[in-house]
Amino acid sequence: ASGVTLHEGVYVWFSGPHFETPAEVRFARLIGGTDVGMSTVPEVILARQVGMRVAGFSIITNFRAGMSNAPLSHEQTMTVAAGAAVDLRRLLNRLIAGWVS
Repeated sequence: ASGVTLHEGVYVWFSGPHFETPAEVRFARLIGGTDVGMSTVPEVILARQVGMRVAGFSIITNFRAGMSNAPLSHEQTMTVAAGAAVDLRRLLNRLIAGWVS
């Protein structure tokens, strides 16, 4: 209803901050992962430990090492995240409006 395309996958966590190495990417695929991140999992673990209910959204900001010819950079990650924030805001506004009404 919000016009935002959502994807479902298996999120794999590696501690960061760093871009995943090709070996980590291969391992994530081997165990069935489709996406990798470094903050969502520990944030959810801590929230659940204090009794919070959690709904999570992750913005995938870059292809993993070896999946694209484009160089990985912090600047590219920040640019993609800023653009995706517009869609995420629209999605969250729609979800909240559905809960309130």
